[in-house]
Formats: sequence, structure tokens, C-alpha cells
Amino acid sequence: MSSNVENVVIVGTGCAGLTAAVYTGRANLSPLVIEGNLPGGQLTTTSEVENFPGFPEGVDGFLLTDNIRKQATKFNARFQQSMIKSVDFSSQPLKLITSEGEILTKAVIIATGASPRMTGVPGEKELYGGKGVTTCATCDGAFYRKMEVAVIGGGDSAAEEALFLTRFASKVYFVHRRDTLRASKIMADRATTHPKIQMVWDSAPTEVLGVQENAVTGLKIKNVKTGAESVLPVKGIFVAIGHQPNTSAFASAVEVDEAGYFKPVNGSQVRTKTPGVYVAGDCSDHVYRQAITAAGMGCQAAIEVERWLAEYGG
Repeated sequence: MSSNVENVVIVGTGCAGLTAAVYTGRANLSPLVIEGNLPGGQLTTTSEVENFPGFPEGVDGFLLTDNIRKQATKFNARFQQSMIKSVDFSSQPLKLITSEGEILTKAVIIATGASPRMTGVPGEKELYGGKGVTTCATCDGAFYRKMEVAVIGGGDSAAEEALFLTRFASKVYFVHRRDTLRASKIMADRATTHPKIQMVWDSAPTEVLGVQENAVTGLKIKNVKTGAESVLPVKGIFVAIGHQPNTSAFASAVEVDEAGYFKPVNGSQVRTKTPGVYVAGDCSDHVYRQAITAAGMGCQAAIEVERWLAEYGG
């Protein structure tokens, strides 16, 4: 292979991609890291991360990813801000077509993450990330001790969010646009019978209130059957209507499941059917979706790449 073929290209700069960059950098592989339109990933939209090991006082999400980026740079990781348009993994070297041109590489780690689906109602975008609108109860639930909050959704993940929030919140409004949950029976039963959870049936959000105050002051909802409008007096709103994995640019070359998440093979969390192509983080993990588990997968993928290059990659 010619000298302009990279050893490894890492696509994505959340905890998974940056951790992979640290490990491949320390292995003297001189990784090239492709940053998309949200350098640092979803964590940069979180004002404080309390559950990442090693930070007893918590850490700002942007600061955490920026520190991992600096650590990767120290080990000679290189960064390029561009978007992946398409890929060709049918033969070596692997080919990525980006907005800045073509890149050839022996190995690829795809760590493009997932984007939470949002309702799109007025005020939601303005108050997302540290201002009261969030998509992760595990990440942010503890900030709402003894406060009233709302969960929007109807599946298992929404029920799990609502139940988790009962540990902290004084009351959880569970807003669902139908009169029965889509969640599994056991999860639905737990949520609908919990004394701290108030079901708000047949209702859809119409506006997040509090833009002027720069913090959520309430959630305006509308009954889809009667048209009646009301306001829930909440300080936190947890949107749990699913995630969309950022896999579309690779779906023709790497196998995905029915929901669009990458499908690892051979009992591994990170290997794919294509030699030299690995996945890490929320683009393949739809179960845990935590910064620490993404970082762990980035580590796994990097070690797999190092071993694969030593044996097959030249």
C-alpha cells in the first residue's frame, strides 16, 4: 500500500471515538479522526456529568470531551472536520468519501453516535441541554430532586425513564398520546401503578415554557381527543421517544438492524463482518447509551484494530 494510506480512521469524536483515538495514538498508529458537525458528540450538550468515574464533583460535558481530545492529540492523533458522504469497504484499502475529499485507510472505527428523537415543539430546542429539557434520566435525573418533572413517550425506554426519576422527583407526569402504553406489560404495570407517577393519557406536548427565563417552567399539552389544553408545572422534561443512530452513510457497507443500529458479529461488541471495520458507542449500543460504556467500546475497538493491523494489515 502507498504511503498516503492511513493506518486507522476514526469517525466521530464523542467518548467512543476519542477514547479510540487515545488508544490507537498510544499504539503509534497515528490515527486520523473525522469530526462531524457536533465535535465532542451529545455529551457536549450536557452541562454537568455526575456519573463519569473520577470526577466526584461532576464535570462539564464539553470539558470532559475536550480533555479526552487533548489527551488523544498528545499521542499524535490528527483531527479533520468533515462529513462522511459515502464509503466503499469492498476491498483494501478501505475508502471514505468526505466533504473534504477521499481518504484511504487500512482500518476504520465508526463511532458516529445516535441522535435523540425530539418532539419539535416550540421551546424544546432552546431549553435543551442543562436548561430543563433532556433525553437521559440516568444522566440528569439527580438534578431534579424534590421537583416535578414530565416524561414524554410510551415505550419501554419511557417507562424506564419515568420509574428511574421517581428516585429523585417529587412527581413524574407520564405524557402519552394514546390511552395505553406501547411498553411491555411488566414495565407498563410498574409505571401506571407507581404512586409518584401520574399518567397523562391522550395528550401531546405543544410547547415547552420558560424560554424567557432560560429554564423550563412548564409543559403545555393538548388532549388529542377533546382538544383541551393545560400546563404541567414541571422543572424538567425528559423526551423518551427513541434515538436515531447516525449510521446512514455506512448502511450500504456495514450491516444494520431494523432500527438502523450497527450489528456487531462473532460475539464481539465492536467487530463487523468486514475485516478492518469496527464500531463503537451509541451507533451500535441501543441498550446502555452512557459515556462510560461508549468509552469502553472505543477502547475495545482500538485494541481490536491494533491486533488486526499487526496480523493482517501490514
